[in-house]
Amino acid sequence: MITIKSSKDFEKMAIAGEAVASVLDAVKEAATAGVRMKELDALAAEIIHAHRCLPSFLGYHGFPAHICTSPNDVIVHGIPDGYPLREGDILSIDAGAIYEGWHADAAVTFPIGRVPAEVEKLLAVTERALWAGIAEVRPGARLGDIGHAVEELARPAGLGVVQEYVGHGIGREMHEEPQVPNYGQPGTGMRLRKGMAICIEPMFNLGGEGTRLESDNWTVRTADGTWSAHFEHTVAVTSKGPRVLTAGDRAEDLVEAGERR
Repeated sequence: MITIKSSKDFEKMAIAGEAVASVLDAVKEAATAGVRMKELDALAAEIIHAHRCLPSFLGYHGFPAHICTSPNDVIVHGIPDGYPLREGDILSIDAGAIYEGWHADAAVTFPIGRVPAEVEKLLAVTERALWAGIAEVRPGARLGDIGHAVEELARPAGLGVVQEYVGHGIGREMHEEPQVPNYGQPGTGMRLRKGMAICIEPMFNLGGEGTRLESDNWTVRTADGTWSAHFEHTVAVTSKGPRVLTAGDRAEDLVEAGERR
């Protein structure tokens, strides 16, 4: 079901978004070689509760942690465990928070120390694609406009665009309609309406687009073992264009950068 939010609803989602942004910043700073995934999850739990929020992920269909930690060839939904980060890894952190019943959700991927040039490019292109997609958000725009803006950055770079997992609507539920693919044709798909909120989340691979689900029924890896990057923001559709609810004070400048791509 697609839900339309009021400005007051968006303000509550923005408070949840502030918690998510704080989690991502703190975890990124703490994630150094030798740190274990479950330590990062404990840090995230502290921050979410310090912001007077609840975790979106903990208990969601049985998910056992506060955040998803997805290293290297893990695309999404990695469960925090005892794995110690190593120099040269990359790590995706996906976090969600709830304030007075309203959700926000975002993700970032970053290197642990130095990584090869092709991995730096993977991270940079995936993040630019997120902001290119966000720049398309306005009332009357179509989902295909967003997907096309995301996809057209991946293809020239030779990156695989994950198609089995996509973005989504968000609000009272973490996952609402519509689905928001990272591929598409301009002028196609559902039209956006003022008051909608969506999560745009490119997932690009160094190799092919194929995925493989682990036996835990959560962890999703690349089918060919190549590394993957994932970036995400929660975006409100307003009469003035996109309002990014999970990026703090950086949002306006980054949206403008996406428009100039």
